[in-house]
Amino acid sequence: MNKVLEVREYDLITCNPDYSDVYHYIEKPLFDSLVAFIHEFTGSEENADAIDFMKCFTKKNVGDVVSIRNYVGLIEMQNGFQIQILPKIDLARGEDIGNQATKRIFLRMLRSMKDFPSKEFHDASLKVDRMNLYELFINMYLQEVRQLLKHGLRSGYVNQEDNLRFYKGKLLTKEHIKQNYAHSERFYLSFDEFAPNRPENRLVKSTLLKLAQLTSSAENSKEIRQLLTGFELVQPSTNYEKDFACVTIDRTTKDYETLIPWSKVFLFNKSFTTFSGKTQSRALLFPMESVYESYIAGQVKKMFQPEGWMVSSQHKGYYLFEEPRRQFSLRPDIVMKKESRIVIMDTKWKSLIPDEYKNYGISQSDMYQMYAYSKKYRTPEIWLLYPINHEMRGHKDIRFDSGDGTMVNVFFVDIEKISDSMEQLRTRIDN
Repeated sequence: MNKVLEVREYDLITCNPDYSDVYHYIEKPLFDSLVAFIHEFTGSEENADAIDFMKCFTKKNVGDVVSIRNYVGLIEMQNGFQIQILPKIDLARGEDIGNQATKRIFLRMLRSMKDFPSKEFHDASLKVDRMNLYELFINMYLQEVRQLLKHGLRSGYVNQEDNLRFYKGKLLTKEHIKQNYAHSERFYLSFDEFAPNRPENRLVKSTLLKLAQLTSSAENSKEIRQLLTGFELVQPSTNYEKDFACVTIDRTTKDYETLIPWSKVFLFNKSFTTFSGKTQSRALLFPMESVYESYIAGQVKKMFQPEGWMVSSQHKGYYLFEEPRRQFSLRPDIVMKKESRIVIMDTKWKSLIPDEYKNYGISQSDMYQMYAYSKKYRTPEIWLLYPINHEMRGHKDIRFDSGDGTMVNVFFVDIEKISDSMEQLRTRIDN
């Protein structure tokens, strides 16, 4: 893989060398390729929800710039140039050499995402100082394949055809006559054989073979060669679509549950988002709002469920209006219930500002939403969970009282020290 440009959310990229010390700089041909990439991935109606993942505009005295927004992950354009987008995470110690701490935190957050290959994710074993995000994703996939081989590849009855010296299964008369006109000692047969050459294993082997071509990491390349020895009795998939359609995840194929979605990502150059370009460009991107929401929901369950709370995420059941029919569904990120007490939490991946007269940067629409939650769920206890940033560290508690029974509390989550942060949240809610 070729050169990697590492940026963070909301950074700017320019092709003007006069501002290379202010913004991220790439040469004009690469910049033009990036702009073309953005237009490719934002040009269709099916990608409308991702239309602001990057934004092109003109900045006075600078010229054309690209702003990174909303999505985090890795982009690789046709020419092989890569852009690694990391989340903007505030660290208490400030400095983050090589963005190593940010990468580790981000990968831990991704573990909470559905279908992410994280069951066997060993944080300490990841070479975050030497690998970009795509190589890290490959490494995590390989860890999962390693665990699969430890448990043993799942075998199944696979239909085969062969010209044998002994009889078993069903004779294929037409082919038998064709093949054995002068060989009466043979039988052309169709039969079922218990073997590991089943769709799941074919797809995993095909993924390993493709990753062997894509990776530029010596560690990943060596691991792939070792893993492929465990698939010697498995043929690579010759029809991805057909094999994926044949996969069924149940208790007997549980070990493939996270491997199969990621095999699809690697084999089809797709992502978990709606990004899908018409060229060979790849975009393995994750919406940080969803990543943050999923991560916090998991941490809240971990902290509060042992305390007797019932915790549900993306709760359904209430609507803003009941007549003439149920309309405008309400779906809080987190709903906690304990006896007669209900607590609503909503996560917001946004940095607030220490300015009370600007409502700390909290949007009016978010507060309307919190008020609706309070009234429909009949609870005064509403919490907005924002990531901590440098400006808001040590800030006094923020709360808003509607005067008619709604109290919106703001809590800052320290993602770097998530366990301590959840303990502080529990203390505040208990009090």
